[in-house]
This record gives sequence, C-alpha cells and structure tokens, in this order.
Amino acid sequence: MHAFTVLGADAESALEQLLAELNGRVGTVRVEDATTDGGVVAARGDTEYVLDDGWRASGDGLSLDDAFDRLAPEHEYAAVIGAPEADLPAIVVGGTHENALVTADSAAGFDAAAAIEAIHDTDPHETLESLVASVKRSPKADYAGAIATFTGRVRAKEDSDDERTQYLEFEKYEGVAEQRMRSIESELEERDGVLDVRLHHRTGRVADGDDIVFVVVLAGHRGEAFETVEDGINRLKDEVPLFKKEVTNDETFWVHERET
Repeated sequence: MHAFTVLGADAESALEQLLAELNGRVGTVRVEDATTDGGVVAARGDTEYVLDDGWRASGDGLSLDDAFDRLAPEHEYAAVIGAPEADLPAIVVGGTHENALVTADSAAGFDAAAAIEAIHDTDPHETLESLVASVKRSPKADYAGAIATFTGRVRAKEDSDDERTQYLEFEKYEGVAEQRMRSIESELEERDGVLDVRLHHRTGRVADGDDIVFVVVLAGHRGEAFETVEDGINRLKDEVPLFKKEVTNDETFWVHERET
C-alpha cells in the first residue's frame, strides 16, 4: 500500500482529483479537525479514519502507523490529510513543504496523473497481514494448501550483558534492491508447487521490537512452502544490497563495517 499526505490550501480539491484517478481502493486518514472545509464535506476514499483529540477511528487512540497497518491488507493507497509533520511523501497544492513529492500552485494546475506516477515510485507500507492478503488474492490460490511466512524483527539484545539496541536504520541501493527482490521472487516461483512469493524489507529507522523483513510463500503443500521461506530470507540477506546502521545506548555503527 502506498501512503502519502496531501497538503496545502487546495489539499481537498487535489485529493478529490486523485481519488477519481487512482486505480484501487483508497483509505483516507484525517488528523485533527480536517473533516470539513467551509461546511463542505471533504473528499473521501473507500475507508476513512479520523484522528483527533477526542473520538478516534475505532475509539482506541490510533496513530498514523496503526491506521496504515489496518488499511494495508485491503487497500492499495492511504491518503493523509491534516498531518504536515508526518514523515510521508507529500503532494502539496497551494503551499510548500520540505517533503514535497509533487507541487502545484493551485488545484487548477494540479496534474493528478503525474502525482500518481510519483507515488508509485515511493516505498510501500507493507505488513505481514497485507502480504498474506495479497497472496490469497493470487489467481493460483485455488491450488494452494499452505501459506508459510517469516518475520524478522529488531532484537534489543543478543544476551543480558549487551547494550540495548535502540533502533536499526536501513538504506538500500536505489532501484537495484527492488529489482533483485523481484528477481528472487520470480526464481522461487519457478519451483514445483510454489505459487506466489512476496519479499519485503523496510528501510529507514526501525525501532527495537518492530518488524523489519517479511517473506510470504503460497504453495501447494507445507513442505515446499517452508523450504521456500527459508531460502527466500537467506537469499534476501545474501543478495539484496541493503545497509544497516545500529544505534545502541552507547554507540552508533554501520554493521557491514564491523563484519569486514
């Protein structure tokens, strides 16, 4: 699921144009009191969450990440309104912003098709649940008797004497990392009984205890599913150009420099 924020004086008009052009289900997330503009009901996608200081989408104080996690299994896009501080690609119409992906002076000059193309170039927000939901929608799902998964997470300590890891930060070789993961998926799918494979590795800062990487395999039987999951994570770690920085309570270092 591609997540982005729409900002500026003409944000609602820009969102309305995007909703008309986007091919797939769109969830909208509204932060604070951004539900109306001058008495006019705001543009809405297929699902809407409103986050403010009182009532929240499901009454349990959702954060942006919580909302994205809930939307991701059944939506292709999440559009955020009213969160200029969010670390998200920004569509800015009638204003400026440091994270601007696309800008326009007004709604009249906004090119929704160009904005959608730029959105597709951003990293998607994926969860284990969204990847499992994706393989269940595979046209080959009728032949599947197993789904096997692997989730890698940030480990706080190797043992009790270690300094606690606060977070890991991942950088990727742009373009090459995604291409290599897609190639690995395709090669694994050529195996007998393997129907669909999804690999996803998060980039940026990932906090202690949070998920980093997912492998999901749809297969005819459990044997080929389990074997392919193990081979998938091993190949991802060995072949995909990703660089990891570790930040503990005492120090910061690039892991590959420690290993050489």
